[in-house]
Amino acid sequence: MITGSADGGLPAALRTWRTRRRVSQLELAVRAGTTQRHLSFIESGRSTPGRAMVIRLAESLEVPIRERNELLLAAGFAPAYPQRELDDPQLAPVRTALERVLRGHLPYPAVIVDRHGDLVSANAGFDMITRGVDPHLLTPPVSVPRVLLHPRGLAPRIVNLDEWAWHIIDSVRTESVRNPSDRLERLAEELVDLVPPRPRQLPPHHLGFAVPLHLRASGTDNRELRLITTLTRFGTATDVTIAELRLEAFLPADDTTGAALAELVTW
Repeated sequence: MITGSADGGLPAALRTWRTRRRVSQLELAVRAGTTQRHLSFIESGRSTPGRAMVIRLAESLEVPIRERNELLLAAGFAPAYPQRELDDPQLAPVRTALERVLRGHLPYPAVIVDRHGDLVSANAGFDMITRGVDPHLLTPPVSVPRVLLHPRGLAPRIVNLDEWAWHIIDSVRTESVRNPSDRLERLAEELVDLVPPRPRQLPPHHLGFAVPLHLRASGTDNRELRLITTLTRFGTATDVTIAELRLEAFLPADDTTGAALAELVTW
């Protein structure tokens, strides 16, 4: 987590976030509706910004709202964004909506994960594809990336592991940049040690981040499921917990996979 409170307070934190986002002082000043001179004074500690300016700068840098609270604290202001537990009664409508989305996605697998990739909820489709996974990997907290790439997880059944594993690792690293987290960085390092080396040459059908998952069904069923993944966030959430949730859904890449999932998943 980047707060700057231990090494320069708000000025240091703003400089760190601006560097991380690769944004110049001039560009940030334009985004936030201020001047480069004013921003320079803030970053040098010569000017103390108001609460609204701190929020504007954080929004302009796309700082996650958990870290926006830290910036406000570093500037001497109270946090602006609440953080409730997911079982808080006030979040009941959100929980209901999420469960409806998971059920509505059936028979295709879908999960909801937190900022660290830990499982919050899953539907029966995900339960189906994870049959046979070591129970230890499915003991909370369940790291979904670890379940996918661990030798006692889904890795032995992933036909294109060489390619798809690095898609997952790159996604974890990208999330670590978006939401700075020591846990995510350690997870990425762990996953690197679990999978084959990154291929030196990309396959001719490589489509960048649109990497399909070729997964053999569990048990004695050797059918190959071809899946593509999608990612959904709460783009307008003002609660820290909700803003950090992600819906990761697996969709059939062909009609054969769609028919197989409809047959294999118990609704």
